[in-house]
Amino acid sequence: MGSDPQFAKYPNLALAQDIFTLTNPSSSLGSRQASTKKLQDAISEHKMAPLYRHLAHPTEGLLNSSGEGSVLRPTASSRRANGASQASSGSKESVSIDFPWNEQLYERLKMENDTELETFAKEETDAAENAGDTEVQAAKGKRAEFWARVGDKDKALSSYEAVFEKTGVLGTKIDIVLAIVRVGLFFNDKMLVKKQVDRAKALVESGGDWDRRNRLKAYQGLHLLTTRSYNLAAPLLLDSLSTFTSYELCSYSSLVVYSVLAGSVSLKRVDFKSKVVDTPEVKAILGDGEDKLAALTGTTSAGPGASDEDMKDVSSATPTPAPTAVNLTTLGSTSDNVAEVETPVDFTPLAGLVRSLYVGNYQAFFLALAAVEESFLSQDRYLYEHRVWFVREMRLRGYQQLLQSYRIVSLKSMAKDFGVSVDFLDRDLAKFIAADRIPCTIDRVNGIIETNRPDDKNKQYTDVVKQGDALITKLQKYGQAVRLRGSERG
Repeated sequence: MGSDPQFAKYPNLALAQDIFTLTNPSSSLGSRQASTKKLQDAISEHKMAPLYRHLAHPTEGLLNSSGEGSVLRPTASSRRANGASQASSGSKESVSIDFPWNEQLYERLKMENDTELETFAKEETDAAENAGDTEVQAAKGKRAEFWARVGDKDKALSSYEAVFEKTGVLGTKIDIVLAIVRVGLFFNDKMLVKKQVDRAKALVESGGDWDRRNRLKAYQGLHLLTTRSYNLAAPLLLDSLSTFTSYELCSYSSLVVYSVLAGSVSLKRVDFKSKVVDTPEVKAILGDGEDKLAALTGTTSAGPGASDEDMKDVSSATPTPAPTAVNLTTLGSTSDNVAEVETPVDFTPLAGLVRSLYVGNYQAFFLALAAVEESFLSQDRYLYEHRVWFVREMRLRGYQQLLQSYRIVSLKSMAKDFGVSVDFLDRDLAKFIAADRIPCTIDRVNGIIETNRPDDKNKQYTDVVKQGDALITKLQKYGQAVRLRGSERG
């Protein structure tokens, strides 16, 4: 078969974000109300009786705060202040919105589901009697998509597996596994997602086409993002920017956010410049004025490279990336998998984070970090769980970037650079120093920070001596064994 993906329409992961919005104490009242309307409209339009019961049942509903069942939602008590946005993180109150339960609506939806299932059963019977295996598989595929559409996780998985077992075409098998991955993402089943991503990798390696290889990159990157493996997710997500077609997984705007955040927290400075700061796809979204125009027209984009060679993790001058054009088919375009037009996203905080980190404007960096937490980390279902970790790691990155340029720096001067108090900086640095994340010591009496840079030459000398001693010991043992064997022959 061709490279056109199958089983890519359901489940609709945008609805999973709406469900998260309703349970998120950081979301605004307006966004909760909008998400409630979207869910209600989708449930009525797609006849989602199982999902409706899962969300709104009086005793078992996930979104019914008066229910007796367990409600899996982030709570206000889990929102810890984290330095960069301590004030903003505590400014919003949790507003409870019940998802109304209508027994008559549920029975009507269930009756319509039963009618649709009877139609599928007739199609399967007719195909088995009057057509071939291909038509039978197509009818079974409709049933699997039906269960994914209405939000019944268990039946969707079993139906997809039944289709998979009878399918011989590799491309279709990959599409089925990717559909199962999306079911796992919809219901936040990380173990299922991991297992199926590995399964898809094995199938792709056995002969998958170019398009499905690229789609799998986005799936892998998003899964790694949810498991806090940002260093592994960054290259996959950044590579997906220029070839992205997986609109069933997330919007292009969301992919840009995930890619930039993963790259910012995990890449070394030289890679951060070449793969994030100077990437045309990123500049086309985050850039302004001439930078955005240059990226869109495909002309070379040489960002400010001053002081790159002074950074310790840069071994040579940063090369200017070759001129490349932005994949305009992915910018603002739609496909069959896009259910609706993307909601406009304000990338100003994200652009400020990237710019201020790269140029070393640390006060602006902390402000941008707080804005990114409020606008992105606290509002996205994939980023919310690790938002505290991300903010902490970004603060660490800022500290490391400044300290590696100095032998001794004043506490007061550094606190002024970051726009924080000396006491806060002292406490925050102490945590990283105790965990061996920053090689420095704080002299609070004299008000200075002294970096303890490892001596590479002495370390290499010590390693050579240790390895030499180990080699001599092995040679001595070998010589003794040879002499013993010689004496035995004598």
